[in-house]
Amino acid sequence: MYIGTQGSFSEDVDLEVLAQLGVVNIDTSPTQPLNEWTTDLLIATRERCDRFGINLEMMHMIGSGNALKNSTTGAIFLKPSDERERQLDLVCDVIRMAGEAGLRGLNYNITILGHLRTERSPGRGGASLSTFDYAELMDKGTEREPEETRFSEFQDGPADADEMWERIDHWLQRVIPVAEEYKVQIACHPSDPGIGYGTTYRGVDRVLGMVDGFKKLIDLYDSPYNGLNFCVGCMSESLENPAEEIYDVIRYFGERKKIFNVHFRNIKGGLRKFVEVFPDEGDVDMLKALRTFKEVGYPYMIMPDHVPQISGPEPRKVGFSYIFGYIHALMQAVNEN
Repeated sequence: MYIGTQGSFSEDVDLEVLAQLGVVNIDTSPTQPLNEWTTDLLIATRERCDRFGINLEMMHMIGSGNALKNSTTGAIFLKPSDERERQLDLVCDVIRMAGEAGLRGLNYNITILGHLRTERSPGRGGASLSTFDYAELMDKGTEREPEETRFSEFQDGPADADEMWERIDHWLQRVIPVAEEYKVQIACHPSDPGIGYGTTYRGVDRVLGMVDGFKKLIDLYDSPYNGLNFCVGCMSESLENPAEEIYDVIRYFGERKKIFNVHFRNIKGGLRKFVEVFPDEGDVDMLKALRTFKEVGYPYMIMPDHVPQISGPEPRKVGFSYIFGYIHALMQAVNEN
């Protein structure tokens, strides 16, 4: 395993800095919409990274926002429709392009309603922390709206667990055979956050917010190309006691070789109430977590994900640089044993 990162690196200096910081494996995508991607475009993106000694391993093909806001992939996990099938055809074309361009994998999210968060919290030295409090979310009244108005911004309507699994199974049956043909790993990111088993938000069951949902995902289509973009933070958010439980979750998926990428972040709290913090101050022992990834033979990128909002110029780049250094140090400690 080795350090990596994700993001948009539009300026050459961005790639120069990554190389200088010892981060030479990345996940980045073209700025063009998915329906404008071509094999030549993906190859050109790889070759641009190559000029700086950086290996472009993965790209994102379906993001984490509200599904309805994306005109190229937004129908894929909604009700059956001709548009859904057209968008699935597009994704299959993108998988083919990725294979032809020599990418290792593609990351995606199955989340209709996007990230769920409540008001931010103050953190170390006044940093601003992404926060989730399920009770506060419910106090906003969303679940208490009359049924006829509840979906004013989300018109697809309720989708219980059985319906969501029908949609997910349809997705897997369409895309994984193409992934197998072109040898492209398809890595699913958790819904952020999970809110409990059998618990819906706006009538939608977030089945891929909880650990058992991912166990079912890999069982639905048993293939070496169907796996996880494993977010330590998201998986921890779904646990009652992440400080004790997260390592067995890593083992479960890691021993089955179903982890294709790792988002390495920490939280304080757990299921239904948490804050995202710097990796050195959360409830999860990140050194133990990294040792567990090594124990199961995980071979790919360990990358920052979200970082607390800090002061000063270029706060996100500074925050990521801090975590790059942290991961480098943990890697040295793990590899000395």
